Amino acid sequence: MHHYILGDLMRRFSTLVTFIATAGIAAFALTGCSGGDAAQPAAAEQTTAVDSTAIQDAPDAATFVDNVLTAEDVTITITDTKTIAAGEPGNEYGDAPVIAFWYDITNKQSAREVTPNDFLFYFNAFQDNDPNVLNELQVAGLPDDQFLESQMAKIKEGGTASNAVAYTLSDTTTPVDLVASTDFGQTEIGKATFTLN
Repeated sequence: MHHYILGDLMRRFSTLVTFIATAGIAAFALTGCSGGDAAQPAAAEQTTAVDSTAIQDAPDAATFVDNVLTAEDVTITITDTKTIAAGEPGNEYGDAPVIAFWYDITNKQSAREVTPNDFLFYFNAFQDNDPNVLNELQVAGLPDDQFLESQMAKIKEGGTASNAVAYTLSDTTTPVDLVASTDFGQTEIGKATFTLN
């Protein structure tokens, strides 16, 4: 019984689709044939009024100035930086020195989840010590144990959380360029250069 009902429904659906397709083709054909007189005036252009409020209220372009990234969804403020040698607190398990950044991140909206680790979505670190290729630094281990449990916490809208991140250095003399973007490094919106201490 169920197979019969299902088969009947499928036949009706197929008939409906065929009817809609046929009607559409016929309407298209009639439309194409109805305008035989080339001397007919063109239809008047229609204009639509646009409310400019949305444009005026649009967020400003993202910026990275004075160690503060301001984007549509977050604000990230770098509060401290430090070079940590291998084996020292904050880099106990690394075999190379790192540069560490401490920062505050504020969630400005509720459209998506924001965590303290979102810093990595907005920043890439480089040392310009290779004449041929860009030397992008790799993310190292968490340099501050106080953020071990909170680095993946969900930040409430309007809330601010602190965190730290580190990058493995390829030498201890070349300054580090921290480059900001809002599209995973595709378009630079600002850069800060940090000398190693």
